[in-house]
Amino acid sequence: MKTPVFEALKNLMKENSVSFHMPGHKGRNALVDWSKYIPYFDTTELEGMDNLLEPRGIIQESQEYAAKVFGAKATYYGVNGSTGSNYIALATITKPGDKVLIQRNCHKSIHNGMIINRLNPVYISPNYNENFNLLSGIDPEEVDEILKAEPDIKAVALTYPNYYGVCYDLKAIADIVHKHNKILMVDEAHGPHMGFSDKLPMSALQAGADLVIHSTHKTLPSFTQTSLLHVNSDRIDLNKLRDRYQLYTSTSPSYLFTLSNEAACAYMDSEEGKSKLDWNIEKCKEVIDRLNKIDGVEVFIGDPEDKTIVAKDITKILISIDGISGSQIKKRLKSEYNIRLEMADYYYALIFCTLMNEEEDYERLVAAIEDLAKKTDNEEIEYVNIKMPEPKIIISPSEAYFGKKEQVQLKDAIGRMSAAPIIPYPPGIPLVAPGEEITKEIYEHILFLMDNGLEIVGLMGYNKDNVVVVEE
Repeated sequence: MKTPVFEALKNLMKENSVSFHMPGHKGRNALVDWSKYIPYFDTTELEGMDNLLEPRGIIQESQEYAAKVFGAKATYYGVNGSTGSNYIALATITKPGDKVLIQRNCHKSIHNGMIINRLNPVYISPNYNENFNLLSGIDPEEVDEILKAEPDIKAVALTYPNYYGVCYDLKAIADIVHKHNKILMVDEAHGPHMGFSDKLPMSALQAGADLVIHSTHKTLPSFTQTSLLHVNSDRIDLNKLRDRYQLYTSTSPSYLFTLSNEAACAYMDSEEGKSKLDWNIEKCKEVIDRLNKIDGVEVFIGDPEDKTIVAKDITKILISIDGISGSQIKKRLKSEYNIRLEMADYYYALIFCTLMNEEEDYERLVAAIEDLAKKTDNEEIEYVNIKMPEPKIIISPSEAYFGKKEQVQLKDAIGRMSAAPIIPYPPGIPLVAPGEEITKEIYEHILFLMDNGLEIVGLMGYNKDNVVVVEE
């Protein structure tokens, strides 16, 4: 019997690597060890159970408990990841043809949600921090200016925090959005833990967002593909939300995912969960201090000159090492020290910590980085401006996506209009969205990313002669 996936997973388990990546449970049990019951718990809507699509019993009770834990007015369990929850949220606050203010460096699922719901985007770009060569935050004043200039915008969809843990002044933005009588949706996939400690940045729920999406599996002890959709104000039509929930959610929702969401909420409501989060926050502070004392190593903790950064989630430790690119840091930590990181770009590698990391994990990490820095020549890597090219929108994403298409070589696509997104992974942010022109600058940026080991999704192959889908 051929089982390549099973064999690969067994090998991964035997590897015994240190996890500084998703999922947030880090392969460890939290609250209750129910893993041995998995075959029995994988059930369906039996008598005495409940139906996630129309909960009236135990699931309704569980979701009401989750809302209380997070401080929301209502909470819905997502079993299609934050991707599915983002689709539901966008469809709830818009109708086809509406104009929506979108953070340009939002996740692929927001862009896809615009296609599915046939929305027209107005983009707001994050600040490019030239001091540290990274994308930082959103300027509240710019949000205000856009909403004044385009009053027909129906809603605002933002991402907070970003992949690096950078947080902007979301409270100020929420106040501005509501002043203009718009609805604020926040994809807080990377921040479900933030509301459980005053040592972390303000959560989107605390900041006053109307709809908040959490990836439970990212920073809490829950299975991959679990998420939470929180309603945080009376501006949301709950009947419409429930209708869109039924439209986008699988008719065979997993009880295992439902249970995993519940278990994560219960764990964060327990003294053990809060204590472990607090311990890991303090440990991250200690590790950052130790790493910054290693010659050639720098941890990004913020930039006082950048007014778009008001806070930084320190559980996302962003490091650079002189003389080595971020992608090489990630690669070498795995190959030489058996430590797996979450992601890397040209300059940085991201150490993704959660409340399930333990003392040994951090000690191995610090020792490995100290050793790696010693073995690396402290020469500066070639400077490259990695600011995302500004999009040139020709038609709406849905018009391009559902229009006629052809395939051409990437080099021949310059000056043509994309009919499919081109997305580097991580972090899953489109360089080009459907309906936008593929410029020479974008073409060269794609080649640069590929040369530095980043996977590009949306290309029909994986070499410099890739084929890309464009409008005829």
